[in-house]
Amino acid sequence: MPPSNAVVFDSVRIALGSRVILDDVSFTIASQEFVGLLGPNGAGKTTLMRAILGLVRPERGSIDVLGKPATHGNAEIGYVPQLQGAIVASALRGWDVVASALNGNRLGLPLLSRADRAEIDRALELVGARELARRPLPETSGGERQRLLLAQALIGNPRLLLLDEPLVSLDPSRQDEIVTLVRSLRDRLKISVLFSAHDLNVLLDVMDRVLYLGNTHAAIGAVDDVITGPVLSRLYGSEIDVAHVDGSIFVMSGRRHIEEHHAGPPHRA
Repeated sequence: MPPSNAVVFDSVRIALGSRVILDDVSFTIASQEFVGLLGPNGAGKTTLMRAILGLVRPERGSIDVLGKPATHGNAEIGYVPQLQGAIVASALRGWDVVASALNGNRLGLPLLSRADRAEIDRALELVGARELARRPLPETSGGERQRLLLAQALIGNPRLLLLDEPLVSLDPSRQDEIVTLVRSLRDRLKISVLFSAHDLNVLLDVMDRVLYLGNTHAAIGAVDDVITGPVLSRLYGSEIDVAHVDGSIFVMSGRRHIEEHHAGPPHRA
């Protein structure tokens, strides 16, 4: 019987050198739940994902993933990292990007069996990227590259999908396409999703709960319970206002929209 929870943090403290990233953080992500991961730059969103992947060990507390302690190399986790410039500039074809997920940590592209090729075709089909398989990466758009990285993350039928800022540099329509695609994958494959983003609004219609990081702490719950002035003021350690305008939510410090300089002009979900 599969575990009822995908991720469990219990009183977790994580430090990188002398800097404390997360302190006494506890939360649970249920099986098949879609959770949006929010917070300002430097709040620890990437570090939290790396801890789930077993790449960062907590100083205190425990992290369980799919019913077991977090360990490096868990094949049941699919991971889409922040898009790197080296990947974008690569002459690899879309097929090669997806195929590289079959090679583990070894250098070079793998020798593919018939089953491997069928698995790559399955992953490309799931994200609607079959036509991208033969195209070099420099000839693809940002949204198309994210589809390829999603296909790569789906190799091996993971039960937990981690997405680290997949919407950066995409225009609003492409952001909506990726978010809708991930939601459909969650529903179709019955997997859990942790989706990191700067703009809350693009996730409003798809996430079950929001996990908000700030000032080494975390709050998780329904949007209306977490995205409030008192809760965010406690996380930021300063006075925060939350404004609702035409169906969008804006997190304000004084008169400045906190995420505006990261994500560009906010758009409605």
